[in-house]
Amino acid sequence: MLRLDGKVAFVTGAGSAGPGWGNGKATAVLMARQGAWVFALDNRAEAAEETVAIIRAEGGEATAHVADVTAAAQVAEAVEACVTAYGGIDILVNNVGGSFPGGAESLSEEDWERQIDFNLRSAFLCCKHALPHLRARGKGAIVNLSSIAALRMSADRPHIAYSASKYGIVALTKSVAMEQARQGVRCNTVVPGLMHTPLVEHRLVRQLGANDAAQLIAKRNAQVPMGQMGDAWDIAHAVLFLASDEARHITGTELIVDGGISAAMP
Repeated sequence: MLRLDGKVAFVTGAGSAGPGWGNGKATAVLMARQGAWVFALDNRAEAAEETVAIIRAEGGEATAHVADVTAAAQVAEAVEACVTAYGGIDILVNNVGGSFPGGAESLSEEDWERQIDFNLRSAFLCCKHALPHLRARGKGAIVNLSSIAALRMSADRPHIAYSASKYGIVALTKSVAMEQARQGVRCNTVVPGLMHTPLVEHRLVRQLGANDAAQLIAKRNAQVPMGQMGDAWDIAHAVLFLASDEARHITGTELIVDGGISAAMP
C-alpha cells in the first residue's frame, strides 16, 4: 500500500531550516522510500542537496534544484527541469511557507505582500506550471500545505497575513480540485497544527523573543490535546496518503494533522 513506484514527485521546500527533519525534507525522503523519483526544490542549495544525499544513500533517485517559487520564470524553469530529468510529473507537493506576526494595523504593507507571495503565490505558480504535465500523465495528485492558523486566530498575537494566505491555500485547493476533477488530477490540503520541526528552534524561538527553547516546546506541547506536538513525519505520512492511489476518490478536501487542537474548545 501507498507505493509510488514509477511516479515523479515535485516537492517544494524539500530542505530543512536546520538540523533535523522539516516537513518537506521528511516528505521527499518518505516518497522516495515508497518508490518515487523525487525532484527536491528549495531556495537553498545545501538544504536541497542534503535531502537528495539521504535519498541516494538509501538507494533512491532524486535531483536537487534551487529556485525562488515566488518568481514565475524560476518556477517554469524548475518544472521543465523536472520534466527533462524524469519525463513528467505525477505528484506536486506545495510545501513552501512561513509566518510573520502582525495585525491589520501593525503589519506593514511590504510584509503583507511578502507573506501572500511566499505562502500563496508560490502554490499558485507551481500549480499553474505543473498542471499541464500532471494532466499529460492521465492522472495526478497535488497536495498543498496550509496551517491551523487558517482555522484558529489569536487575539494576543495575530498573524493576519499568514492566516489569510494559508486560508487562501484551502480555497486555491478546492478551486483547482473542481477545475481538474474530470481531467484526472486530484488536489487536497494537509493542515498541520503545532509541529516540532527545526523551525521551532531556528525561527520561532527568535521570533517570539523566547530565551528558553525547552520552555517554548513544553508550552506548545501543553496546547495539544494529545499531549505533545507532532513532527515532520506525521505531515509526511498525511501527504503520502493523499498523493497515493489509495486516495484516488479524495479531492478538494483537508486533512488536519494537529493532535486535536482544532477540535478543542478555545
